[in-house]
Amino acid sequence: MKNSSNHGTATYPRVLVVDDDPKLNRLLVNFMSQYGFEVHGVLAPSEAWIQLPKFQPQIIILDYMLPETNGFEFLRKLRKTSELPVIMLTARGDPNDRIAGLELGADDYLSKPFEPRELVARIQAVLRRINPCGEPRAADSPACIRSGDLELFVKRREVCLCGENLEFSSSEFEILKDLMVHSGVIRTRDQILDQVKGMNADMFTRTIDVTLSRIRQKLGDDPKHPVFIRTIYGGGYLFIPPVER
Repeated sequence: MKNSSNHGTATYPRVLVVDDDPKLNRLLVNFMSQYGFEVHGVLAPSEAWIQLPKFQPQIIILDYMLPETNGFEFLRKLRKTSELPVIMLTARGDPNDRIAGLELGADDYLSKPFEPRELVARIQAVLRRINPCGEPRAADSPACIRSGDLELFVKRREVCLCGENLEFSSSEFEILKDLMVHSGVIRTRDQILDQVKGMNADMFTRTIDVTLSRIRQKLGDDPKHPVFIRTIYGGGYLFIPPVER
């Protein structure tokens, strides 16, 4: 499903629509883009998992009835690693479904059929609740980022591998966090540097390689046969998603 935005800039809230109805999906993408949102629509959960690290949405519109798995299962899996806001859509009128969705961590619930303008209003309300100062919560700031046996706790600034706490410097932590947030996406040295130079003014592009080497040593990651971090020659670095290991 096509990404759409009238403004073409990431300064506007990014919305990921997960709904297997192509007509409704397209309608929502087009309608929300008119209100300044940057919107990407997908038809299946597997597509959503691919787009999460690439598109980095700030809120998800999630249908209950989906192919592969239902919206509740998708939400349950998402909540293991992310507090990304979710508004659920359903054609089922059972109040128990709404209660179950909210208990699983949905931020709001909307029954079909609905007016697209109401959905826009609910998105705006959820984003205001999350950050009343007007800066929406980013998708790349979950409380914990997990990838297999590797866990990165954002607020506690801890890295654990197989349950064992690893000692990481601030620079090492920020670089690993950036790579894990963008799992499956090649990150150039300049992109990584942009994430860490604010907290370490002495870091330069050439030191990224040295810092990555230390990170690999602490993770027990062999550069020749990487499990976590792959060097993309001429490109940068890529954090390997668990499904590719």
